[in-house]
Amino acid sequence: MNRRSAVKMIGGALTGLPAARSLLAHAGEAPARPNIIFIMTDDQRQDAVGAYGNPILKTPNMDAIGGGGMRMTEFFVTNSLCEPSRASFLTGLYSHTHGVLTNGGGPDFSDHPGLRADQQTFVHLLRATGYHTAVVGKWHLQSEPSGFDQWVVFPGQGRYHDPEMIANGARLQMRGHADDVTGDQALAFLQSRPRDKPFCLLYQFKSPHRAWMPAARYAQMFDDVVIPVPRTFEDRLAGRPEALRKAEMAIADMPDFASRGVSPSLPVAERKRLNLEHLVKNYYRVLLSVDDNVGRVLAYLKANGLEANTIVMYTSDNGFFLGEHGLFDKRLMYEPSIRVPMLVRYPAGIPARQVDTTHLTLNIDVAPTLLDLAGVAAPAWMQGRSFAPILRGQRPAWRDAFLYEHFEYPAEHCAGKNRGVRTKKWKLIHFWEQPEEWELYDLERDADETNNLAYDRRHAGVVRELRRRLLELRRESGDVDPPGPPPVAKPCGKGVNTFYTPTPRGPE
Repeated sequence: MNRRSAVKMIGGALTGLPAARSLLAHAGEAPARPNIIFIMTDDQRQDAVGAYGNPILKTPNMDAIGGGGMRMTEFFVTNSLCEPSRASFLTGLYSHTHGVLTNGGGPDFSDHPGLRADQQTFVHLLRATGYHTAVVGKWHLQSEPSGFDQWVVFPGQGRYHDPEMIANGARLQMRGHADDVTGDQALAFLQSRPRDKPFCLLYQFKSPHRAWMPAARYAQMFDDVVIPVPRTFEDRLAGRPEALRKAEMAIADMPDFASRGVSPSLPVAERKRLNLEHLVKNYYRVLLSVDDNVGRVLAYLKANGLEANTIVMYTSDNGFFLGEHGLFDKRLMYEPSIRVPMLVRYPAGIPARQVDTTHLTLNIDVAPTLLDLAGVAAPAWMQGRSFAPILRGQRPAWRDAFLYEHFEYPAEHCAGKNRGVRTKKWKLIHFWEQPEEWELYDLERDADETNNLAYDRRHAGVVRELRRRLLELRRESGDVDPPGPPPVAKPCGKGVNTFYTPTPRGPE
């Protein structure tokens, strides 16, 4: 039996890891290199997946990925903003290292046009070792896709309906909903790929990014559902930084494209509640079309004997506030903004039905993990680490804390520059431009992050230790402040949000 016959038999008749290994051993061949499908959405918080316990949104195809392998609950992004986070997924580097600090698009951000031309990604490294590579859907980096044999992407954010796309440099006009068009392109790649190479496909959706325009088949879904109000919906942000209260993220003031015509003349409480209904229902509706198109690709893998030897990884570039603290959008270091799904399936390489609730894993870990699973050594310059041993059911020694950073200010939403450190128990946040402000949360006792302990003398020792740890993490990753005092924060937006209680200052 030759290698091609063995692999064909595995693909056509076997899906279990023990049987696959047995047949390859009989054939006298090493297992085939795995194919990779990396699925990314835009702005999907972790609990916007059925498998993470959402009581309203049903996502059977997303759930099937985690059920066939591992669902990770402690997976975070190191910068909750689209372009910086996407660059971190690709490179295994923090934002301050790869240099994509903002979403660009304005004079203040003209020095961050996207990934450098010489910046390697895990895609470049896989391609150099024989993988056929492609990206379809939402790219959303200022720089042109690099390292791909084929690319068909939306320009910029892309449109939800009848989107334009760019295919290896040529402009194309598509018809249909963006998520369905992305699914069509993924299937076209899988059907036309060379059969003598493993493949790596980045399968990236526009949803659930604003302006949340669902496919026609889901336009009335959830009409009869009353969206539950988050526990912190009426949070007055007392005791929190002025930088947080200045952020233009109040759900009561969502722009018209998001609020769908809710009159700004309505009383604040009524407007806020109606905006929550519009936002959450449309956010969930667009995710239903994502789930459909995830299912189309999973079905193709199964029908064509590719299921066992294909790694399928599902995640998002950042989370999103859905009314928590009375907010929408992301950027801040609070949990709904930084915690995202991580679902991984690889029948020939990792056990099924696993849930990891222990290890703090990050977007910078994805590049070295996929390289590790593909048998390619991750370069020493990557700042993340492979969580492949965790996927295999092992419990390796792991990080006890991680660094978060956000640089885009002044900009849309006026969320001040902030960085912080998170452990399993504690979170320390620093708005570092003058006037400097701090937040400290005990995540075990205050999971909703409403009681800022940073100025409580009883926690001075905790603050001191976490400040030391934050500085240590920054130095380890090459992030060092320039000499002199921190800069004064530039004016942004309309000033302090009047919906929230002024901050009482505690002891320094």
